[in-house]
Formats: sequence, structure tokens, C-alpha cells
Amino acid sequence: MKGVLLVNLGSPESPTPKDVKPYLDEFLMDKYVIDVPYLLRALLVRGIILRKRPEESAHAYAKIWWEEGSPLVVLSERMQKKVQPLVNVPVSLAMRYGSMTIEKGLQELHDKGVTDVMLFPLYPQYAMASTLTILVKAEEIRKKKFPHMKFTDVPAFYNKPDYIKNLADSIQKHLVGFEYDHLLFSYHGIPERHIRKTDVTKSHCKIDGSCCNTPSPAHEFCYRHQCYETTKQVVKLLGLPEDKYSLTFQSRLAGDKWLEPYTDVEIDNMPAKGIKKLAVVTPAFVSDCLETLEEIAMRAKEDFEANGGEDFLAVPCLNDDDEWCETVSNWINDWAK
Repeated sequence: MKGVLLVNLGSPESPTPKDVKPYLDEFLMDKYVIDVPYLLRALLVRGIILRKRPEESAHAYAKIWWEEGSPLVVLSERMQKKVQPLVNVPVSLAMRYGSMTIEKGLQELHDKGVTDVMLFPLYPQYAMASTLTILVKAEEIRKKKFPHMKFTDVPAFYNKPDYIKNLADSIQKHLVGFEYDHLLFSYHGIPERHIRKTDVTKSHCKIDGSCCNTPSPAHEFCYRHQCYETTKQVVKLLGLPEDKYSLTFQSRLAGDKWLEPYTDVEIDNMPAKGIKKLAVVTPAFVSDCLETLEEIAMRAKEDFEANGGEDFLAVPCLNDDDEWCETVSNWINDWAK
């Protein structure tokens, strides 16, 4: 019997330092997120980051927390509930970090008699700190707890025509009535070394401005290429001129070289360049979360206006958009035939 496990990032149980700390510990101690030797990672995370970060992050979570709970979890659940009636196989939901574990999701499918699982990381672009860690963790659990299960991994869908159309339609819908000067595509940042580590050719990804536009097998796992490709295809559908949009990367940690240009730096400089009305879309996420609701819709908006900007619009993620849920259900139905 076939079944589907949708997997998103996860969330603390509540917006309090007490609950944020173990969540951050699990997240940041993941060797695919901070990819340094264990002892150094433990020193960095437990000796430095977790001394201050839980309180700061809890404050940020409190600003976006909904009555029903974490927006990312609530929106993922809404999506799962919309997809389920559109397909003929069980669809469960799990998170890579936090209490809604992948093990619980697989157990739920196992209890329904599922032996063949479509493992669906809810990330349009591939990255070791998002997609890969889900696939590795799920495989560890399968070997240990569900050895008779078979997995079919859903690859990054950054360039699938129906996803691109959903994204373009959603952006267009939310831009109605907003006379913007510029549309910014802001993707979650990752360290440059992650790009090189996932380069299957071990030589193509030089991050020099040309490698992402030169065809290569490396592109199947290149986050940077996939971000640029998503933008290129959406821009083509929307018919945007080159001077009307740009691409940046947000949410970097200090100490490493991360993908550039940086979202916060670019947004701060835009009003001085004559961009007074800015719309920002965040296509690295399918569900709104801390990085979209607090970092962009609140902090980036405040910074933009403080630097002379006039109007700011944060375009929501696809969330439980009907067209998007239909697309996901079509992919599931095609697989489940």
C-alpha cells in the first residue's frame, strides 16, 4: 500500500526560551546545518549560540505566533488537510525538528498499512541543510524501525512548470493594487561551502557568476542555480523587465562566507536608489514561517521605511493555496497510479 509523508522544517512548542532552546539545539547540532566536526559544533552551538539565541528567537517567535500555534505548523497542517481529500492514499505530515517527528509520521503511515512511501520534503530548491538532512534522517529511521518500507524521494521541484505557474499566479494575485517599483526575490541563505560540498562534479561550482548559467550535472543539487532558475522562470511568466526585479539571500550566520547579495543590505540601500515601493517574495519556502513573517514582513519592512522607503509588501508563501494543493495532489496521484 502506498502513502505520502510531507516533511517541513519544524517549530518550537511555544514562543518561550524554555521551548526554543531544545528546538534550536536539535536544529543547529544537525551536521548538515552546521557542517563542522562534532566537538567544534558543540562548542559553537552549546557554548556560544545557545547562551543568547533562545531568548532572542523566542521574542521573534512571540511576534508571529498564532492562537492555533506556530504559523509554519498550522499552515502545513492546513495544506495536508486540503491535499488528503484530493488523493486516494494516506497523507501524513512530519517536521525535521521538534515534536512532530519523521518517526511519528512514518509510524502513522505504518499503522495504516503503508509499505511504499513517497517522501516529500517541502522545499522547492535542494540544499544539504534542508532536503538532504530530511532524506538522511528518514532513511536512518526506516532502517531501524520500518525495514520493510520502501521510499520514493521527491526531488527538488524548483523548475516544475506547474509549481512555477502556482508561484507566478500567487505573486500576481497578491500584487494586485500594489504599485511597486521593484520585486525582490529573497531566498534563504546558505554558506558557500555547502554549494561546493553538494557539487557532484567536484569542480563546476565556482560561484563566479557564470557556473549557474552553464549546463552541468551539478545543477541537480546546486541550491544557488536552482534559486536563480526559479526566479528566471517566474519572471518570464510575469513578463518582468530586468530592472524591475532582483535576487538576494537572507538569514546568514556570522563567521562564514554566505551566498550574496544579502537581503538586509540590499533592502537598506534601495530607497537611496529610488526604490520607494518594494514587494518581497520568499520562494525558498512553501509555508510562511519565522523567516518570512518576522525577518521580512516585520524587520525588513521597518528597515526599509527607516531608510526612506514608503510602501512595503511581503508576498505570502504558497501555504494552503488551492492551486498549489491541487498541484501537490496531482504529483501524488501520478505517483500512486
